[in-house]
Amino acid sequence: MTMRRPPRRGEAAERFREGRRERMSENGERRVVIYDTTLRDGTQGSGVSLTTEDKLKIARALDELGVAYIEGGWPGSNPKDMAFFERARHQQWRHARITAFGSTRRAGGTVEEDVNLRLLLEAETPAVTIVGKASPFQVRVILGTTLDENLRMVAESVAFLKAAGREVIFDAEHFFDGYAEDPDYALAVLRAACDAGADAVVLCDTNGGTLTDPLVRAVRHALSSVSCTVGIHTHNDCELAVANTIAAVLAGAMHVQGTMNGLGERIGNANLCSIIPILEYKLGYRCLPPGNLRKLTETSRYVAEVANLAHDPRLPFVGAFAFTHKAGLHVNAIAKHPSAYEHIPPEVVGNTRHVLVSELSGRSNIVVKARSFGIELGDKPEVVRRVLEQIKELEFHGYWFEDADASLELLIRRNLPDYRPPFEVLDYTVLTEYRNGRGMLAEAMVKLRIGQHVFHTAAEGNGPVNALDRATRKALQEFYPEIAAVDLEDYKVRVLDDHHGTGAKVRVWIRSGDAHGSWNTVGSSENIIEASWLALADSLAYPLVTRPELAARIPELVSAVS
Repeated sequence: MTMRRPPRRGEAAERFREGRRERMSENGERRVVIYDTTLRDGTQGSGVSLTTEDKLKIARALDELGVAYIEGGWPGSNPKDMAFFERARHQQWRHARITAFGSTRRAGGTVEEDVNLRLLLEAETPAVTIVGKASPFQVRVILGTTLDENLRMVAESVAFLKAAGREVIFDAEHFFDGYAEDPDYALAVLRAACDAGADAVVLCDTNGGTLTDPLVRAVRHALSSVSCTVGIHTHNDCELAVANTIAAVLAGAMHVQGTMNGLGERIGNANLCSIIPILEYKLGYRCLPPGNLRKLTETSRYVAEVANLAHDPRLPFVGAFAFTHKAGLHVNAIAKHPSAYEHIPPEVVGNTRHVLVSELSGRSNIVVKARSFGIELGDKPEVVRRVLEQIKELEFHGYWFEDADASLELLIRRNLPDYRPPFEVLDYTVLTEYRNGRGMLAEAMVKLRIGQHVFHTAAEGNGPVNALDRATRKALQEFYPEIAAVDLEDYKVRVLDDHHGTGAKVRVWIRSGDAHGSWNTVGSSENIIEASWLALADSLAYPLVTRPELAARIPELVSAVS
């Protein structure tokens, strides 16, 4: 196949000017092209494994977010990637161009006979990205070839793919290490790709060890040396991936590669969930379609869910803790004006503000948190004082309300003058025994008062907590049949003072839910059964107290004396 003729100097300059115009939106905003490589580079991270269906789900979410490119994988490297490209070509993509990834031709070979390049074309993606070495050390030692042959590999591979009608992005692997070693050669690799027709050359900090100042100098030198778009691809080994990416864009790079949540090999890649809001909201670049920045948190958490990974609550912008406030001084300030302790409004990225209540809280925490439950305590200072005292006392005894909003809301409501408990616990007994032929069995007996009625029930379970749960539900269902729909979704026990051994205090955390949602409750005691009961009782009382249609049916309790 005939190589594509490199553009003449005048043509290259014109293409450069056209590219600059294309990177400006209609209203004059600067544009940055977002290139997501979660499905390829992100899956190289430890513990990340995606099926073909997983990759399609994530790709659809990224397309809905509005990224410009979605790198789907390396055709031929595994059957999953081939299946992804086969299915992706039959999908309708609103915003993104699906991109196949590969490498330049092999040393000493030809582009026409190169299997990797053939598979890139067979993926039938509108854009392809090929990686080539930009470091003399990597060329000589790792590839085992000459510097001139490497330049031919880059130029011929780009020209071959362009002649086939593909948009071509060239990833200059180890560019910054190569630039530090031999700037002239690293830049020659970029020119070889650009002169052969590459639409963009991407400067890769492959080992993640480049510091920001030398990175910026190299980016500026690259921008003055080539006529095509310059991009940036960083890794986070020095925890500088986001900072280096932003610095590269400010220096002139207009194509940004990264992954959702910073997934990737070793420490990870540049986190697009931080890069996009910094560029778009703080620096005024257009990265996503108008209005789509508010989808960022949802997309970040969806990617983690599909990848079967816990979503890191400490991620900037999109993490559950990103706009969470605990110190009383801070909460008092954000109640007056959120910008006092928030650098952006959380709704900009689709996140929400949270106020935590703990032994460190002030009265403002209680007022603001209660308001989030629909309870106004601003005119009830005595209630606020009692609640705060109770929280501090309970946390001294092992409670922790930061992840148990349902128990916290019940505590607040119990201090209101019009509170009516949905039931009263008179007593309960739990027996656990081993029965020959049947193994371990548990039985619980529970006596509850609801209004004027006393319910005495018993139930077996596969453990003491399960038996207690079933017996309590049996009693409640006679008066509140809706409780049957409540499921215990998660149950965790934490030993609080392990130096006491089996006599240590424990904290029990329960997540319950039904068709209306989920809620968390907590209990603490030296007795694991009592701690479990305290959390369990709250989990069953919560929907009865907080849902108006159920709360309206709560009768007045008749005291034991009467």
